[in-house]
Amino acid sequence: MATVVPEALSSTATALADVGSEPISRETACRLLRSEDDVLPSLLLAAQVARAKFKPGVITYSRKIFLPLTNLCRDYCGYCTFRHDAGEPGAHTMSPDEVMAVVRAGERMGCTEALFSLGDKPELLFPQMRDTLRRFGYKSTLHYLEAMCEKVLRESSLLPHPNPGLMSAEWLERLSRVAPSMGLMLETTSARLLAKGAAHDNAPDKDPLKRLRVIEDAGRQKIPFTTGILIGIGETLEERVDTLIAIRDLQERYGHIQEVIVQNFRAKTGTPMAHWPEPDREDMLRTLAVARLMMPAMNIQAPPNLSDPHYADLLDGGINDWGGVSPLTPDFINPEKPWPHLDDLRRRTEAKGFELRQRLPVYPEFIKEFAERSSAHDDLLRRRLGTAADVAGYARRAA
Repeated sequence: MATVVPEALSSTATALADVGSEPISRETACRLLRSEDDVLPSLLLAAQVARAKFKPGVITYSRKIFLPLTNLCRDYCGYCTFRHDAGEPGAHTMSPDEVMAVVRAGERMGCTEALFSLGDKPELLFPQMRDTLRRFGYKSTLHYLEAMCEKVLRESSLLPHPNPGLMSAEWLERLSRVAPSMGLMLETTSARLLAKGAAHDNAPDKDPLKRLRVIEDAGRQKIPFTTGILIGIGETLEERVDTLIAIRDLQERYGHIQEVIVQNFRAKTGTPMAHWPEPDREDMLRTLAVARLMMPAMNIQAPPNLSDPHYADLLDGGINDWGGVSPLTPDFINPEKPWPHLDDLRRRTEAKGFELRQRLPVYPEFIKEFAERSSAHDDLLRRRLGTAADVAGYARRAA
């Protein structure tokens, strides 16, 4: 039965005749993103209706450690302070011993995810990175990442989740043997942002076609995959919708996208976009609600630390996941924005009427599918995943 659309919303988006069931169209999504503030409460209500139908009652998060395997990167995005050139103050590639020291500390704090983030193929630009890799005994950054994922599996109870940037289909397959899920932020499908002076000027690995190819290759291999959009970096609202449509189309084709992140740009001192305007609360909430209505059954995530101190408002936009939150390591991508304390996250989530559950880096609904295709995976990974997951596919509760 069709859901009744509130009057303020129906006057703006007459196509929303079945809120919470059928994905809204591009035209409706664009109209909603441009709607006036007085429509926002009705739009948020529609998103909440959709979430209640497909993702009722539970908000998830992943208790993680953040491992910046290397912050050397060949891309120069206009908003990034994570990447460094070789030889710059703060440039660093973690050694295996450093990786495992953080892993063991995370184990003691109940973490289940080892998130690997790193610059994209830095050895192609920096001879210093090639020297480091030779010293460690590896041919490339991806070879080193693969070895560290396997080391985490063999020597700890944590599950790796790598975000290594662009990868070939062969590398996707190789990493899928040592990690139950992977990620690559699409960010935007707007090729305009590769132009001189735009956010992705001098960032060849942010070419949307290359990133879409990786996500599609992961779909062909049925790898549980995380992706998302970065809003406020110069894209138009129509381009924002088109990026969500590109993700939706890939999900409809392959069914492998486990979550869509809606991340808001935050300006950082010392970057070319240091004085760029940030998305405001209303823009973020509108985008979250539109993402929910475009993909009603999807896991929609928004990072709480990038909306502090009012991050609980994000729940009103229809999200059902907080993403990775660490009790140990900072957000090395946004170090100026600390994670909320897990007790505070639980308290604010429960105050909105939801149960907070810890998940693994691979979502519960993908656990069964993973087991069914386990013959294509390393036995060690299969055993580690079976030990980490409870009967419902969430992280096992501490005894």
